[in-house]
Amino acid sequence: MAEPYYDFGTWIRSRFQFRVQKLSVDAGFSCPNRDGRISTGGCTFCDNRTFNPAYCNSSKSVTEQLEDGKAFFARKYPDMKYLAYFQAYTNTYAGIDRLKSLYGEALSVDGIVGIVIGTRPDCIDDSLLDYLSDLSRETFVMVEYGIESANDETLRRINRGHTFECSRQAIEKTHERGILTGGHIILGLPGEDAGESLRQAPIISALPLDVLKIHQMQVIKGTRLAEEYARNPFHVYSVEEYLDLITKYIRLLRRDLVLERFVSQSPPELLIAPKWGLKNYEFTNLLRNRLLASADSGEV
Repeated sequence: MAEPYYDFGTWIRSRFQFRVQKLSVDAGFSCPNRDGRISTGGCTFCDNRTFNPAYCNSSKSVTEQLEDGKAFFARKYPDMKYLAYFQAYTNTYAGIDRLKSLYGEALSVDGIVGIVIGTRPDCIDDSLLDYLSDLSRETFVMVEYGIESANDETLRRINRGHTFECSRQAIEKTHERGILTGGHIILGLPGEDAGESLRQAPIISALPLDVLKIHQMQVIKGTRLAEEYARNPFHVYSVEEYLDLITKYIRLLRRDLVLERFVSQSPPELLIAPKWGLKNYEFTNLLRNRLLASADSGEV
């Protein structure tokens, strides 16, 4: 049965003739929204502990982290190949010589067949894009931008430090150079209701993105958002509310946009809200069934 959206698994299998797994890397980068160049304290929702796996540790070299990650997965899939995912903080926030060295180190590790670089749209420049464009002719390269919202008022409220127009320009420049381009957004940010998210969906869809990640707003212990939530609790989505929203949201996206993720699952000891008690794959199954059922019933 055909998937009700263009899923990442189908897309990545079309690019490789073997099984591929991302391995997260913490290369010791900082963020201009933390070190004072733009602001301090970072985005109000951010805590990198919520998505760094155990093998991902900046006290180890890039090579050591990747070898640890390979060992973690190789027990189950000995023939697996890997993409080095520079994930923690802002992975273009350094001089180009250091960036070339780190990316090159990752690509020199046996079994690494490409890189994915997570970054901010205000931390990219023409010289780096030119280098990544050349590199993409030799291996798999994707740059993944944190967009978070297309609403500038929301971006100010969460202390993001850039505008949506900044995201648009970075994405367009990356796409123009033939580099695979990903984006990340959050639904349910403070001040944004379902109607606002659905207003933004066609705007996000119009960007020249290849891949989109979506997830629900989560309130994490120790963040500035957690302090705001304690002082003045704002609405966070229930499972049913989010299922309804993401179903409508997907219908507003172009069919050739690859959808990699719909939810994020933070460690229970760090999560304040919402506490759904679902694994990522369990939610995705619920969503898939909802989309298929609505298609069968003729809903648009």
